[in-house]
Amino acid sequence: MDNFPYGVASQGIPLMGGGMPTTSGKYIFVDASNGSDGNDGLSQDQAFKTVAKAYSIARSNKDDVIVLSTYADHNLTAMVNITKNRVHFCSYDVYGRLYGQRAKVILPVLTTALAANVFAVKNTGIGNTFTGIKFISNNTEAATVAVLGEGGEYASYRNCEFYSPVRLNSDTQAEMVLNGDSTQFFNCTFGSLADAVVGDKVRPAILLTAGTVDAGKVCRDVYFDNCRFWKQAGGTTTAMVKATTAVDVERVMEFHDCHFIANPLGSTPAVAIACAASLTVGIIYLTGDTAAVKCTALATATGIFAALNVKAAATHIALQSTN
Repeated sequence: MDNFPYGVASQGIPLMGGGMPTTSGKYIFVDASNGSDGNDGLSQDQAFKTVAKAYSIARSNKDDVIVLSTYADHNLTAMVNITKNRVHFCSYDVYGRLYGQRAKVILPVLTTALAANVFAVKNTGIGNTFTGIKFISNNTEAATVAVLGEGGEYASYRNCEFYSPVRLNSDTQAEMVLNGDSTQFFNCTFGSLADAVVGDKVRPAILLTAGTVDAGKVCRDVYFDNCRFWKQAGGTTTAMVKATTAVDVERVMEFHDCHFIANPLGSTPAVAIACAASLTVGIIYLTGDTAAVKCTALATATGIFAALNVKAAATHIALQSTN
């Protein structure tokens, strides 16, 4: 019973506070303020201190759940490299917010092992899920290119936020590098309206560049639902999403009911979704009430299609339309 602190229902299902997921695997607790990596991690009063320790005992393909405290920053000493399958990360605040999550996983400024810290968190496993977490990278070193590198299969992110306030004068730094297969995002926020891009740089929230997260990985069949993409642009080149080659998207990437918002205090991006070349092996598909605010257009590249419920000014939709 120690691993089910809220008891068990008559059906034998563990009861968890705050709506945390039920599982047949282990619950592994992390409390950055009061925990200790000398504990067993299997109850709240025996919580680990670090995410790295919790992940080290999580088992692949057992649906173990790593539960993060919401009242302290979870500072990393190195990138968390997630290679196990079907491990689930959540906070006590799983019903949380589009932004401002209290469980914060942070990569601070590091000066050692730089090549190993390309991301704060890197996921290449299968079926892993992340709920109610804010991912942050404050690392200013050139080796770090994004907060999160997604190169797994069937990962799911719900009510998560991805934020980096550093290297704002870069064309290659991003909140996320996305090479995932069948990755799904629900109610997530990428980027910031507060931190201004310095100069006429792309500095995207999401960078699509094949093989960056893991050799041979490219994003395919990716889905975004009710997500926010934020930037305070430094010039017309700034974009929320950037594909660097014609083959960075395979099959389809869909944005449903998503909003690309540029802070009116900054410049006006030419497009919210930018492609360096026409897409040739996949399409980006805009559906529902997806819209761009304070951008000249949502997108103009060949291979980006719009099937939107409401079309406002023609300049705010893709050039290609399915209806």
